[in-house]
Amino acid sequence: MGAGSSPCASCKLLRRRCAKDCIFAPYFPPNDPYKFAIVHKIFGASNVSKMLQELPLDQRPDAVNSMVYEASARMRDPVYGCVGAITFLQNQVSRLEMQLAAAQAEILSFQMQQQAAPASFPMTQMNQYDQNLVFLSNADSFNSVDGSPEVEDYCSLWS
Repeated sequence: MGAGSSPCASCKLLRRRCAKDCIFAPYFPPNDPYKFAIVHKIFGASNVSKMLQELPLDQRPDAVNSMVYEASARMRDPVYGCVGAITFLQNQVSRLEMQLAAAQAEILSFQMQQQAAPASFPMTQMNQYDQNLVFLSNADSFNSVDGSPEVEDYCSLWS
């Protein structure tokens, strides 16, 4: 960094002088020391420096964010790291998709029961008026062109 400026988080942690061209300075500011500490603990300062030097300048911020995320995941779960978090989330999505499918099937079942309820309702439990309505609604599908009885013929049965 410049004269009078505080050293970056990496140089503070490593107890060295922060040069003007310090590769860590743009990505590990002095006000966020935890960010470099966790990356250093998992990857090591030398490896982080090598990774950053191999990348173009426009890709370095994303690489640092990825390293910080992976290092944080490794601290929480040393064996699986990010893969453990991803697997957990994928399993959770699968469970929720199954629950959604079951709920949609239940809704469809209820809708079908509601549509089928008048036709499947036993005639003995309906009063005479309801029987006539059901019978007439079924009779409306007949027409006299093909020789089927007229609706009036059915109505006369109930008079």
